[in-house]
Amino acid sequence: MFAYIVRRILATIPVMAIVALFVFSLLYIAPGDPAAVIAGDQATPADVERIRASLGLDRPFLVRFGEWVFRIIQGDLGLSIFTNLPVTRMIAQRIEPTLSLMVVTLVLAVSIAVPMGVIAAWKSGSLIDRMVMGFAVLGFSVPVFVVGYLLAYFFALELDWLPVQGYTPIENGIWPWFQNLILPSVALGGVYIALIARITRATMMEILQQDYIRTARAKGAGQTTILFLHALKNAAVPIVTIIGIGLAGLIGGAVVTESVFAIPGLGRLTVDAILRRDYPVIQGVILLFSFVYVLVNLLIDLSYTLFDPRIRY
Repeated sequence: MFAYIVRRILATIPVMAIVALFVFSLLYIAPGDPAAVIAGDQATPADVERIRASLGLDRPFLVRFGEWVFRIIQGDLGLSIFTNLPVTRMIAQRIEPTLSLMVVTLVLAVSIAVPMGVIAAWKSGSLIDRMVMGFAVLGFSVPVFVVGYLLAYFFALELDWLPVQGYTPIENGIWPWFQNLILPSVALGGVYIALIARITRATMMEILQQDYIRTARAKGAGQTTILFLHALKNAAVPIVTIIGIGLAGLIGGAVVTESVFAIPGLGRLTVDAILRRDYPVIQGVILLFSFVYVLVNLLIDLSYTLFDPRIRY
């Protein structure tokens, strides 16, 4: 087991190296001259050269890439072109809202989707099953920003139950913090809930046909015990896998959701940086998101032995 953990950790190094190479190459593959775009139409040639020098575009690619990687290892993501602040500081200032949104959405999605999928598999072919599958199709079909605007209109503007936008730090109280995250989490979690529910239903339907489930029924085990102790435990591996895979969509959806609900998180920071062509900030945020995604999938791989004792590495 220890050897497998070491191998999986070492396997993430080339993945992050490829991601770092792609992220750094954004400056070079962007259409036009990035320095001229950042400088604007009124800039002088001297201004353009100054920006080009600050971005390192006047030096060889490999030299600049090596220096960039060396700084990243030391925790230095560079300086923002427009604010002249360290990118690490800007990310640290914005990470709490995004982390809060993703954690609340993840907990909400898993706690709703898994029971939905289990019940749909148990009642396969019934009205409940068709309703769950209909919700799953609807969740995949409606964009996140449409759901966000509808939720904000009904629950914030019309009913005045929840805040329409903004974010309250958790140190100001649990309820004000959670209140600001309810609508964004529901909007962001719609697709995630649909994805997990469909996979849970499909996996559970297969598991419920196995011989050991019929044996448990023959021994007089209750339906709840069969569903959640025997069947769901054996269906956990594909469910956990899809939760990890769906995290990429959750990260991408957070960018849109934060813009709709005016949450000052990393998604909003990314949008602002793209609009201003602030490449150091764009590179830093993408690198952070990529690292989080790789880390979560590593933890999911390592969790397989907890859910299925038959898996041994």
